[in-house]
Amino acid sequence: MSRWLTEPVPRGRVAAFRTLIYLFVAADLVIFTPWVRTRVTVPGDLYQPLLIGRLLPLPTPTPALVAVIFWSLLLLALLAATGRAPRLLGWAVCALYLEWMIIAMSYGKVDHDRFGLLIALAVLPTAGRARHGDTTRTEAGGWALRVTQIAVICTYFLAAWAKLRFGGLDWLTGSVLARAIIRRGTDLADLIAQVPYLLIVAQFGIVAFELLSPVVFLLPARWRLAMVGFFYSFHAVTIATITISFAPHLAAMTSFLPLERVRPLVWARRLVGRETPGPVTNAPAPDPVGVDTQPALPDQAPVGVGPDPTPLGDQAPVVGRPVGP
Repeated sequence: MSRWLTEPVPRGRVAAFRTLIYLFVAADLVIFTPWVRTRVTVPGDLYQPLLIGRLLPLPTPTPALVAVIFWSLLLLALLAATGRAPRLLGWAVCALYLEWMIIAMSYGKVDHDRFGLLIALAVLPTAGRARHGDTTRTEAGGWALRVTQIAVICTYFLAAWAKLRFGGLDWLTGSVLARAIIRRGTDLADLIAQVPYLLIVAQFGIVAFELLSPVVFLLPARWRLAMVGFFYSFHAVTIATITISFAPHLAAMTSFLPLERVRPLVWARRLVGRETPGPVTNAPAPDPVGVDTQPALPDQAPVGVGPDPTPLGDQAPVVGRPVGP
């Protein structure tokens, strides 16, 4: 079990995941949860902190406190995305974002799609330094990604458990999706709702896929990626039909992906290099056809002869089954 939990992964994957997660935190503040800043206008009597907020204890939000958390978290998240001071900046972002979520979820509504992201923020500082494109493997980074993966799958499995625990079998045969479509459905959802019994079948399918989600850890690497792709497609359909976004969960789920292969800066440099014409030089005239005017050096081998050349790029070729989560 310990070997599975700490299965080494390329440091480049850790670096890419770290950058993505911290950039998402910055985007979350200004795109997905800017409404948290409006909570300071609500009377303090309505603030009922979560259990962790009562245990610490944390102060009742004030305009000054929320403003300090917002701007500090935004700045630190952008700095942490660069990979500098991974432990210091990582722990600071984790603590501030946890407080941001406690404020957001202490007024009667708790979103379960934040669990994987919070776990990712808690374990990323333990992964140590990592550079983009580094192919050397790290057990600490493998552990951080694996724990995040477990949190992502627990989100699915425990969601199904909650449905059956509080809704019972009526959740499967009731009008859960029908009510969701009435409240916030799209034109696509209206078309789907007209098909007899399709919503009931969909409810059975949702619970089945959530209960079976841990199977992803038992699959070979290629099939595992295919199942993760199915997870993403499920959320795409959810957004397209009932406009419910699981953006934090989707960000944490990238822990399953070989992110070290995604190098946008490298691709941009190569694209610019192709489009930029090189300097024009007076090249010598070509040799006459069939005439060898320069003898080959004794240690010079023809192209295609001898050992395989070193692969281009900064990543080792993948042979056999990929290693890592």
